Amino acid sequence: MKESVIEIKDLNVSYDKNTKVLSNINLDIPANVRAAIVGPNGAGKSTLIKSILDLVENKTGSIKIFNKDLDDVRDKIAYVPQRSNVNWDFPITVFDVVLMGRYQHLSLFRRPKKEDKEIAMKALKEMKMEDFADRHISQLSGGQKQRVFIARALCQDADLYILDEPLAGVDKNTEKIIMDKFTDLQKKGKTVIAVHHDLGSLKEYFDYLIILNHDIKVAGPIETSLNHENIDKAYSIRS
Repeated sequence: MKESVIEIKDLNVSYDKNTKVLSNINLDIPANVRAAIVGPNGAGKSTLIKSILDLVENKTGSIKIFNKDLDDVRDKIAYVPQRSNVNWDFPITVFDVVLMGRYQHLSLFRRPKKEDKEIAMKALKEMKMEDFADRHISQLSGGQKQRVFIARALCQDADLYILDEPLAGVDKNTEKIIMDKFTDLQKKGKTVIAVHHDLGSLKEYFDYLIILNHDIKVAGPIETSLNHENIDKAYSIRS
């Protein structure tokens, strides 16, 4: 049995007193997995990961990460939000965006060193974006933007990577680059948790599954959790 990287107990989240988004969430996510969170639109998938990262209010319950409170392990977590939540018109180059991933490793008022810049360029190369280092981020395609933000996350040298729909709207080449990197991270002992939307690629891309529709319908290894009966619990359809 793998140790838990995230332990959630009795989590409830409401947008207001009349609208509950997440209800009685109890969930243990094991370390060193590639975990997909799936469910219909409006099921609370993004809210779940934002709750883990303390980015939402009006929540009750407890969340432990690496058996500690979030504030004690922030430097071990890298988060990639949905592309739609990013201001892509901000005047900054691709390289500078990726270099921002090193800031948590810098002391107050310390500028990035040569080593930090080398790490940033290495991350760009891993995502096959080194040729775009000097380009403004607004000039990139959707898939290229996603690769840049994942490169920034790689610069953090985290143990836990949390991504909100990293494959949404990307081209097939980008999809392969991203998923190859997830596999590489897992081989290095890291944990990847991603909100995902394509049920057809779950077995190919992930080894752990969380099915959500305001509460947890199923959570477990993909080989035992992915079946029509469990999908029906969340989607109420026969795929």
